[in-house]
Amino acid sequence: MADSSPDPLKPPAAGGIGLFAAMAIGIGGMVGAGIFSILGVVAQAAGSGMWLSFLVGGVVALLCTYSYAKLGVRYPSAGGAVEFLVRGFGDGVLSGGINLYMWVGYIIALALYAQGFVGYALTFLPSQPPAWVPKGIGVGIVLLFTGVNFIGAKTVGRSETFIVAVKLAILALFAGAGVFFIHSQNFAPSLLPPASGIFFGAGVLFIGYEGFGLVTNAAEDMDNPRKLLPRALYLSVIAVIFIYLSVSLAVIGNLDVPAIVAARDYALAEAAKPFLGNWGFKLVAVGALFSTASAINATLFGGANVSYTIARDGELPRYFARQVWHRSSEGLLITAGLVMLFVLFFDLSGVAMMGSGAFLLIYASVNAAHLRILAETGARRWLVSFALLTCLAMAGVLSVYIYQNSKPAFITMFGLLPACFALEWAYRARTGRVIKPRI
Repeated sequence: MADSSPDPLKPPAAGGIGLFAAMAIGIGGMVGAGIFSILGVVAQAAGSGMWLSFLVGGVVALLCTYSYAKLGVRYPSAGGAVEFLVRGFGDGVLSGGINLYMWVGYIIALALYAQGFVGYALTFLPSQPPAWVPKGIGVGIVLLFTGVNFIGAKTVGRSETFIVAVKLAILALFAGAGVFFIHSQNFAPSLLPPASGIFFGAGVLFIGYEGFGLVTNAAEDMDNPRKLLPRALYLSVIAVIFIYLSVSLAVIGNLDVPAIVAARDYALAEAAKPFLGNWGFKLVAVGALFSTASAINATLFGGANVSYTIARDGELPRYFARQVWHRSSEGLLITAGLVMLFVLFFDLSGVAMMGSGAFLLIYASVNAAHLRILAETGARRWLVSFALLTCLAMAGVLSVYIYQNSKPAFITMFGLLPACFALEWAYRARTGRVIKPRI
């Protein structure tokens, strides 16, 4: 019997998000942080082995993608991982606390992307602008994409498709041209750091891969998630691994590590200067603006869906889910407001590492929840178990690095987790409400 289900390559009739738009949401949520925002931090940890760190981080992300694909097909929901945790652990303080921690993780990631946008935007302004200018730019870009998200899911998908196409074209030009000017001596084995440095770098950059989970947040807006969701997940992660490897090789081949660290706020643009000149610097800076903007767009879409789903299912106060203009929830406004507070009042250099650690713990939790419901998803136990162990191992390695380099970030990362559980327990004790999984 012929398969009469819709072709996922065609524009969906009702849902508003097709394969390429779903891939754009995943790629947009990943590439902005990994290449543009934290390249200098990764170079500090991994040196000329930075490209190996991106490869290790990609393998961990690909293992987690297997769980997300299986869970997303079985439980298509706008909440994505929120739904998965409740299905696996049941309704309780454990699943609720991790859900809150995940929402905080999205807020941290959004603030990081906004700061990355600011770093490249400042390269177009006169040196040392007034102190209020960087903060104003960061708040402005968050407000802009809050407005885009208010218009609806279809507009998010369309805007992501355009933005991702532009930035990928610029990254392809950078990597394609850069390969012809690589200095092979920059890859000398004697320059490689110890293995610990490569794994430290992989841990630091994991926030650059966390965006693949945003694809599952769009499941309810897909026409045929059973076919489209796994394809979008795997293709977006594989594409980003290839992008990261190509670009990181071009960067290491054209700049030595001290130069990368010195230009840490705009390292990718600086790496284009040796072979593309000043116009290449500006072109890559434009690509960085598109990339970090698309990461804000995609993550704000997913983060708002997380808060909406938690509120709708009875966890956070109901005003998080009240409808505004009959289009989006106030959860979107509250998420955006908290992001702007982080941009205005916090130094995010250490928080970037904390964000990676938080998402490693969240993905480990999703894999642990998945192990409890394997019979429903049909997933292979050994693959899910391996994904869980790699997330925990990477989180442990990163914790050591954070403790050595930023004790406040270490305290914050591990302090937020019990705080989320305490908030969840207190709210449940006061209201008696429960999380109701979607049918």
